[in-house]
Amino acid sequence: MAQRNSTRRRQQKSESFMDYSLLFIVLFLLGFGMVMVFSTSSYEANLDFGDSTHYLKQQLFATILGLIVMIVVSNIPYHFWERFAALAYIVSAVLILLIIPFGHEAGGATRWLYIGPISLQVAEVAKVGMILFLASLICIMGKRIRTRKGFWTVLLVPAPIAVMIWQITNNLSSAIIIMGIAVLMLFVSCPDYKRFILLGLATVAGAAVVVFAVVQMAQSQADSVNFRGARILAWLDPEAYASGKGFQTLQALYAIGSGGVLGKGLGMSMQKRGFLPEAQNDMIFSIICEELGLFGGIAVIVMFLLLIWRLMIIANNAPDLFGALLVVGVMGHIAIQVILNIAVVTNTIPNTGISLPFISYGGSSVMFLLIEIGLVLSVAKGIRLKDL
Repeated sequence: MAQRNSTRRRQQKSESFMDYSLLFIVLFLLGFGMVMVFSTSSYEANLDFGDSTHYLKQQLFATILGLIVMIVVSNIPYHFWERFAALAYIVSAVLILLIIPFGHEAGGATRWLYIGPISLQVAEVAKVGMILFLASLICIMGKRIRTRKGFWTVLLVPAPIAVMIWQITNNLSSAIIIMGIAVLMLFVSCPDYKRFILLGLATVAGAAVVVFAVVQMAQSQADSVNFRGARILAWLDPEAYASGKGFQTLQALYAIGSGGVLGKGLGMSMQKRGFLPEAQNDMIFSIICEELGLFGGIAVIVMFLLLIWRLMIIANNAPDLFGALLVVGVMGHIAIQVILNIAVVTNTIPNTGISLPFISYGGSSVMFLLIEIGLVLSVAKGIRLKDL
C-alpha cells in the first residue's frame, strides 16, 4: 500500500502542466474586446449596414473559429509542427505574392485574400510562419548562432518576407513586427549584448536620419513628401495637419483627454460617433480610455503585462529549446504589437496601422493570435509539474 501511494505521488508530481491563468487572461481579453468592438462600432455599423451588431457578429465568428483551432493546436504535440517549418516560410512568401493578382483592397491598402467567404490577411499568416521557421532554424544552427555569420543569418532570413509585406501589402507595421520577433528570438538564443546595443543604436540613428530628411524635404519641397513622410510630419505637429494625416491622431488624443480618470461610461463615447475614423480598429484603445478612463486604459495594460509574464514562465520552463523559442516568438509578437498600438494612439510614434491584440476588430488577427496561443498551450503541456 505504501509503495502504491508513493508511485501515485510520483505520477501526480510529473503530471503535465496546464496554464489556466494564461487561458483566463486570453478569454478575458477576448470577451472585453468584443464588448469594446460593439461599443465602438455600433454607431457606424448602423449607418453603413443598418445593423448595429454587424462588426460584433463578424468578430464573434472569427473568435469562435479561432478558439476551436486553438484547442486543436494545443492538443497536438508542438514538435509535430517542426517538420513544416520550411514549408511555413514558403507558404508565407507565396501568399504574399498572390496579393499582386488576387489581392482585395480595403481602406486604401491591398492586404487580403478571399478564400470563399473568408478574408485572410496574409501578414498574420507570415507572423506565425516566421515564429515557427526561426525556432526550427535556431535549433538546427545550435552553437553556430553565436558566430557573426550565424547572427546575421538569423536576422537576414526574415528580411525578404518583411520587405515583401512592406512593399506588396503596404504594411510597414507588420514588417517591423516580423523583424522585431526575429531580434527577440535571436537575443534569447545568443545574448551578446554588445551586438544588440550596436544594432539598437544603428536603428535609432537610421530612424532619426529618416525623420530629419523628411523635415528638410518638407521645408524645401512640400509636394515631394510621400505618404509615409506626411505621417511623420503629422506626428511631429498633428495640429498643423488637422484636416489631413493628423486628423485621426488628434481625435484619438481628444478621446483620451476627455475620458479623465474614470471615463464617461461604457457606450458614452462621443468620438466614435463619426469623429474618429475606424474607431473599432487601430484606435480602439483611445475609445477605451474615453469610456473607461485612465483606470480602464491602465487595467488593459496590466492584463497584457500579466499575459507576457505567463508567457515568460512557460518559456523559462519549456521542455526544450524549440518549445521555448516558440513561446518567445509569440511573446515578442504580442508585446511588440501592444507597444506599437498604444504608442501610435498616444502619438508617441508616427501613425501606422496596427491593431491591439485580442481587442481590436479584425478576424485574421484574432484567429492567428489564438493559433499562437494554442502553440503556447501545447508547449505548456510538455512541462511537468515536478519541474516547476
